[in-house]
Amino acid sequence: MKPKDPPNSQRETPMGEEAPNRNRVRFEVYGEEMIDKEVKLSGNSGRVYLPPDWVGKHVKIIRID
Repeated sequence: MKPKDPPNSQRETPMGEEAPNRNRVRFEVYGEEMIDKEVKLSGNSGRVYLPPDWVGKHVKIIRID
C-alpha cells in the first residue's frame, strides 16, 4: 500500500518560497502503537504516564505544539 501524500499545508515548499511556519518540521516514524497525551506539571519538569507494558521499551516523543 502506497502512503498518502500529506495535505498541501504540510508539503515542502519549493526553494525561494517561504514556508508558512519555519519552526515546524515533518517526521515520519514507524512503530507499534501511538498515544496522544498532554504533558502534566511534575515539580520543576513535565511528566507523561504511559502503560506499564511499555516499561523497558524504546519510545520517541515529538512535541506537536
